[in-house]
Formats: sequence, C-alpha cells, structure tokens
Amino acid sequence: MLKTESSVTSEPRSADPLLQPFQLKGLQLRNRIMSTSHAAGLGDNGMPAQRYQDYHVEKAKGGIGLTMFGGSSNVSIDSPDVMPQLNVGVDAVVPYLQQFSERVHAEGAAIMCQITHLGRRGEFDQDVYLPTVAPSVVRETLHRSIPREMDHHDIARIIGDFARAAMRCKEGGLDGIECLSGAHLIGQFLSPAQNFRTDAYGGSLENRCRFGLEVFEAIRKAVGDDFLVGFRFIVDEGYKEGLDLEQSLKIAQVFQAAGHIDFFNAIYGRMDTYAALAIDNMPGMASPDAPWLSKAAAFKAEIDLPVFHAARIADVATARHAIAEGLIDLVGMTRAHIADPYLVAKIAAGEEDRIRPCVGTTHCMGHMRPTCVHNPASGHEAVLRQIIEPAGKKRTVVVVGAGPAGLEAARVCGERGHKVTVLEAAPKAGGQILLAARASWRKNLVGIVDWRVSELDRLGVDIHFNTYADEDQVAAFAPDLVIIATGGVPNFEHIPGHELITSSWDILDGTVKPESDVLVVDGTGRHAALSAADFCHHQDSSIRLVTIDSTLAAEQTYAEQVIWRKWARQINLPVQTEELLMSVRRQGNRLAATIRSELTNQESEITASQIVFDSGTYPADELFHALRQRSSNEGVTNLQNWVAGRGTETDKVTNPDAKFELHRIGDALSSRNIHAAVNDALRLCQTC
Repeated sequence: MLKTESSVTSEPRSADPLLQPFQLKGLQLRNRIMSTSHAAGLGDNGMPAQRYQDYHVEKAKGGIGLTMFGGSSNVSIDSPDVMPQLNVGVDAVVPYLQQFSERVHAEGAAIMCQITHLGRRGEFDQDVYLPTVAPSVVRETLHRSIPREMDHHDIARIIGDFARAAMRCKEGGLDGIECLSGAHLIGQFLSPAQNFRTDAYGGSLENRCRFGLEVFEAIRKAVGDDFLVGFRFIVDEGYKEGLDLEQSLKIAQVFQAAGHIDFFNAIYGRMDTYAALAIDNMPGMASPDAPWLSKAAAFKAEIDLPVFHAARIADVATARHAIAEGLIDLVGMTRAHIADPYLVAKIAAGEEDRIRPCVGTTHCMGHMRPTCVHNPASGHEAVLRQIIEPAGKKRTVVVVGAGPAGLEAARVCGERGHKVTVLEAAPKAGGQILLAARASWRKNLVGIVDWRVSELDRLGVDIHFNTYADEDQVAAFAPDLVIIATGGVPNFEHIPGHELITSSWDILDGTVKPESDVLVVDGTGRHAALSAADFCHHQDSSIRLVTIDSTLAAEQTYAEQVIWRKWARQINLPVQTEELLMSVRRQGNRLAATIRSELTNQESEITASQIVFDSGTYPADELFHALRQRSSNEGVTNLQNWVAGRGTETDKVTNPDAKFELHRIGDALSSRNIHAAVNDALRLCQTC
C-alpha cells in the first residue's frame, strides 16, 4: 500500500486543481492525474518484469498520482494472451507485483492493475489452444472468435478466477484493481447486442448484471474492505443495438447499490471492430480533443462514486478544466504520459510550456507499443533516457538539417551542455513533417517541431536557416562532432518515364498544383501518397488510387489505417490494391501509367492528367560523403554502441589528425519515419 509521497509533492501545494490531493476511500492520491490501464506490450512471458516496471516507475518519478497497468491482465486459462497481456491467473505473478508496487510506491505514486477475462475477444489458436467462451455464441469481428456458450460450471469457475486474481494483486502490494466491461466478458453479459441467454444470466437488465455482480461480490469477499476495487465501465456503446447512456446508468446504479465497488472509470464506445476501437474508443489525431468528456460528466452527475475518465485528453488545459469544473474526479492522461512521463513535475514547476506534447498519431498503439512517435525513450527506459544528463566535457557540435532527426540531435546535445549549431537549407524547421501536416487530419504533427524549436531556443542553440551547407562551412565552426541529418529526396528515378511523374512532396508543398484528374500511386504503405491524395481531393481533383499493398496505409498502425479507410469510403475513392507502377509515358495530352498486378502478373494501363507517386526517399547524403575523409571515424557509427545508446563511442579512428567525429541519422541514412529519426538521434547523442 502507498504510505509516503515523493519529493515531487513535498513542496507547498499549488492552487492548481490538477495538483490537489484526492481521497479515494482509504488511499490519498497526491494529485488528480492518472495513467489508465493499457496493453503496454512489455511483459516477459506474461509477467511485469524489469522493462514493464521501468516504464511505469518513470511516470511515478515524474509525479503522477496513480498509474494503472495491465490492460488487460488475464485471470483464467481460457482468456488467452492476444494483445499481449499480463497473466494474473497464476501465483508466479505475485513476486513481480511485490517488486513493482514497492518501486512505484517509493516514488510516491499509487498503483493498480486491470484484471479481466476476454470472453469472445480471445483467439482459440493462442496460448493453450482452448475455445473462447462467452454468454452467447456471437462472433467478434476484431479477434475473429466464434465462442462457445458458457454453462454454469464455466461461470462459477471464472468468478473464482477473478477473486483469486484480485487476491494476488493485493498480496502483490497493489493499491487496488479494476475490472473491465466493454467488449470483455463482463461487458458481454451486460450488452443486449451480445447476450441472448434465456436463463438467470440473460434477458432482463437485472439478469444481465448478475454475472458481473457475482464477480465483484467474490472479489470483495476475497480482498476485504481495505483494498480498492473499481469498474472500467462503458457509459455508452455508441450503436443502436448496444447500451446507450440511459441504460448504462441503470446498470451502473445496480452495481453501485450492491456496494462492492469503489469507483467507476468511464469509457465510451465499442472495442469489437478495428473501426470502433480506433475511431471512438481510443480516438487519435483525427478526432476532436476530449470527445467523450461530456458523456463522462453526464454519467458522473448521476453517480455517487468517484468517476475517472481518459480519452484523448492530451493537453493540460483540458485536463484542468475537467477537474476544476467537477466533470470527473481523476483525469486520465495516458498517452500524454507516454509522450512525457514528467508531465506532472513540469506542471508543478511552472513549466507547462516544456511538456512534450502528445500529438495523437497513435504510434503508441502500433507494434512498437507503447513508444511515442517522438519520445523513443518511453518503454525503453533501461537504454534510453527521459532526462538527459550534462556532459563532463563540453564539445562543439554542428548538426546539418532541422527535420525531426536534426532537431532531436540538437536538443539532446544542447541538454548535454554542448555548443550546438544547426544548419538548415530551408527557411524554417521541420523537414518532411511540414509536408505530412498538410493532410487534413494530421495538422497536429507540427507539435513535434514546435516543441523542439522551443527547447532549442531555451537551450541557446543557434539555427541558421537558408543555409545549404558545404564541407568548408561545416569545418569553419571547428566542430568536435558533426551530425548529418539532411533527410532524403523522393526516390522514383528507377521508373521509366520518371520525369513525367509528380512527387507527393511537390503536391503537398505547393510546388505543383493538382490537375483535374489525378492518379495517385502508393509504393510504400506510408502516409505520403495518401496525404497527397487528400490534398488533391480538397483542391477538387478527381482521384484514383493504386497501392502496392492489400490495404491502405499498410505500414501504419491499425488506428491510422482505419482513419484512411474511413476517408476513402467517405469520398468514394476508387482504390486498386496489390498493384505496382511499372512505367509512365505520354499519350496525347495525358499520361499513361503501366500497372502490374502482384496477384496475376498481368499489366494494364491507367490514364490521367497527372500521376503522383510515392516510393519513399533516397538519402540526401552528398555532404556526408564529402566529409568522411576529413573525419576521425570516416563516418562509421559503431552499431553495437548505437543500439546500446552510446552512439558516438567509436573504436575506429582512421584519421587521428582529424578534428571531428562524423555520423548520419534519420532519412540521410535510410528512408523510414519520424520515430526512427528521433530514435537515431537520441541513441546517438544521449552520451555524446
């Protein structure tokens, strides 16, 4: 149990509503900010080992009041690991929980776990290869499971599993647990769209509540009254067959009256399809800020227990409003803490302007979860540093390029205390991010640039714009370290007739105006081609799209894929998948593209006024190669040291008389994405 506060809250308390303590039954939280349970993907064979713990401990160091983990931790053998998840269904988890809770409590934060049974949301071919179970035989679209209907033996077994799992959490020193409704088993019993039973567990609202009530009753009996038990509860499923706010309120009041739970954690929407999950339940950049705060507030107005809420509450002003107006009791800033785990400490220090912003890309929901698109240290705390330490020896550093890689390199070197100069050919910072932000729903990406420019200003880093640097200009600064972050250039010169092709860059930066009918060809599955298509659509062009992949935005997270698919459906975009651009030629006053099917190997032609193509970039590395022979390491970066976060340590000094060490990062090295660029920079520079 939490006993002490950390140094973050030992100062006299601010009048800021977010920083006020909150009494949650017998537990006092040091402030009103929490991180909600989510599938971090950091477990070690289902256990919250060192890496999983480090990720949450960093938030505790940063001043958070409550960190919740384990979204969602399985309680039973037939609730498989599909997200991936933790396993609180075995006694082996207890020592891990004990170490975990001790570390978080030592930093002054409270800690809870979400426990669940997935029901039909599982997958039969995962883990121990058991069929999924549910109240009724209703298939789930997202996980593709057709469950078997639970009998009374299953119900009794799983209720017991919930109680034993909660007791393990208590033995592990946690402050509490929550159970999830939503698309998980308890919610499947509650929802009339998924529960078609005719026995005591189906039909009427009271009957549909019965399973959940028995789960919480068993949990409370196991853990006693001194352990917090909550319900992460969907207040509105958002579709006509499901539960609306009025029905959800009636259900919540039934659970409240039973007396076994201590708080509600309000969420909105469905989780049983990718579209429902990405658009409503876990909204990202394409959604408004705090889209369901009013729903949570309406729910709280009818409920006596404390109510928490999180859904795209990424900025401090919105969070403060939610608490100051009494809309909710605790505000979840989960993805905001992935972007900056020291968010609370910065609020307390009066440095809100220094908070690294969550821009809503949902990169943290992809295969590299929970890493932020522009904070690669999150989830990698053992290797990468959230807090950059000053260097013992100050160096003169020249960074060429002010895209995401160059800005991050300059920021980290500046934090180290080095004298840093940035040389940028363009009139402003940002590189390809400025192009990416031209898409109608991706404007928030500029926050990645704005935050770094602000930090460089604070650190006194000079940026020389409109400077197309050559080797003599770089050498004139007498640098000890030169970092080439010059990015790339569109790469399609391998296509016959490439001189007739318009790059997605030229469309997005306004160099070339969209014509009346445009064929957009996506050769990467990234954002560039689709962003260009979006831009052309808003210029009233008629668009047709061809992609090499089987779906739109195949290289992006599932949430981003959903947004692009929704957009394509809304504008009735003709899409041809699994086709490759082979060549382009003139045909009268039009252009003809030869397209080859990857499925049949047959070729066909498509004509258009304009052909826009994206196939990634080729490194703009002329300056790097010009400087190699003048550098001490010939531009060679030791890969072992780089991976370990010691990128500038080198064992190759081929020119001992040289004055500087040389490295290249980001797209100047290889065509990738924003996260790769800033990751390159942090790993290279954090110990430079």
